[in-house]
Amino acid sequence: MLIATTNEGKVREIRLALADAPVELVTLDQALGAGHSALEPPEETGVTFAENAFLKADYYAASTGMTTVAEDSGLVIDALDGRPGVESARYPGDTYAEKFRNLHRELAGHARPWQARYVCSVAVVDGRRAPRPTPHATPALFTCEATVEGEIAEAPVGTNGFGYDPIFFYPPYGTTLGNVDDARKLAVSHRGHAFRKLRAWLASNPGVLES
Repeated sequence: MLIATTNEGKVREIRLALADAPVELVTLDQALGAGHSALEPPEETGVTFAENAFLKADYYAASTGMTTVAEDSGLVIDALDGRPGVESARYPGDTYAEKFRNLHRELAGHARPWQARYVCSVAVVDGRRAPRPTPHATPALFTCEATVEGEIAEAPVGTNGFGYDPIFFYPPYGTTLGNVDDARKLAVSHRGHAFRKLRAWLASNPGVLES
């Protein structure tokens, strides 16, 4: 099953979450070789995480002929009416340090705590079928969505994880997800919950990915 992301942090977490799953995981680098950059990523035009997850899974499945899992995830902040949401990776700022500063400037006029959640949507599409006559003609084999509730911290804490983890405060841990190791993060995170659902589905549907 192809993991449709070039984000090394996501690949690492997906591999950890699916470590016991009855499936061989292949990265884009492995599937396409050194020339993988020639395959342009799809434009993420969905208005929901679920739409973008399916769009990416469908695109890479059709492009490679491999059964593909894709995810779309991001940060939803109540005080900002759900922003940055599906635009999390494209929120203003060339680095995440800049994104943090811009978010804090936006949040400065709002009362704390700044309630937020991470959302992760997952989609699996079978790429072994004949080319589809129209985009999205093949339904997903599996979809799910998961969240983790938290708050936006006043300042970044920790250097582990990636993305917004250093400012995502998780109350039960008393710190941010950027300040815990991979195992503790995955135990509670949106991505951990979502891919454990996928692992359970794979375990209960043996042979679903076989030709």
